[in-house]
Amino acid sequence: MREPVNRTILLLDIERFSRRDDVVQAVLRRTLNTVVDRTLVTAGVEATQQYREDRGDGLIVLISGDVAKTAVLRALLTVTPALLHDHNRLASGGAQMRLRMVLAAGEVAHDPQAGTTGGLVGHDLNQAFRLLDSDALRRALAGRTDGDCVLAVSTPVYEGVVRHGHHGVRPELFRRTEVTVKDGVLPAWIQGGGEEAGVAGDGAAGAASPSPAPGMPQAPPQAPAPAPAPAPERSGGAVFHFYGAPVVHGSLVGGDQHGVSGGQVTGDVILGGSGNKSAPADRGGESRSEDGGRP
Repeated sequence: MREPVNRTILLLDIERFSRRDDVVQAVLRRTLNTVVDRTLVTAGVEATQQYREDRGDGLIVLISGDVAKTAVLRALLTVTPALLHDHNRLASGGAQMRLRMVLAAGEVAHDPQAGTTGGLVGHDLNQAFRLLDSDALRRALAGRTDGDCVLAVSTPVYEGVVRHGHHGVRPELFRRTEVTVKDGVLPAWIQGGGEEAGVAGDGAAGAASPSPAPGMPQAPPQAPAPAPAPAPERSGGAVFHFYGAPVVHGSLVGGDQHGVSGGQVTGDVILGGSGNKSAPADRGGESRSEDGGRP
């Protein structure tokens, strides 16, 4: 066995591949290789910097450690979805292709045997396959209504690349999830598969009201404030009707007054509740208000 070396690990798997007939499976496999070719070219990966292994319904791609993971990640987030969209908008329903993808990193050894292909060995590779086959990633792809692929990254890739927000990489679009495997729980970060959060799967991005600490009394709920009473409707103003030749002196007249005909009121008249004296009438049959106008 050769010495293990650090590699960027890219795994891809076609959803519901085994449900298709042989002709469709062959078309999907060719399409997948074309999608991977163009994605890696965009990322600047040369043919000598990659190793591929056909898995029937998917691919293993090992990329040299001197290729920037940020470039590979950007291509997976932009080029791959666009290529899948272009394929699916022209393909029949039975030839649609949706992908689960995992980007990881770690030590991988190659142990080829005579007469066989393959021979990859490594704990990090095994863990990446567990992410690819996890129910969490399958559910994430099944729940997608706005795209044809979903990407999970391992914790080393998230911590070393994603969370720093390099150009074209938005960490807030990745959510942390726990994948149950045979020997425990494996963390992963899933992009484009549901709820968006910038931290480990702890709910929606919006902050909720803080809960009181255990053992602390809770404040009683506050009753809603009573609605203010409606303001009393005010009349449009006093209406006076004078007939004959009234002499008005010395009474307080408030509100509407109708039908004062032929009477005589002596003394000062205060209109509308004001404390100021009104001006005396300037001629018989007419009376002036305090501001000089006619009542």
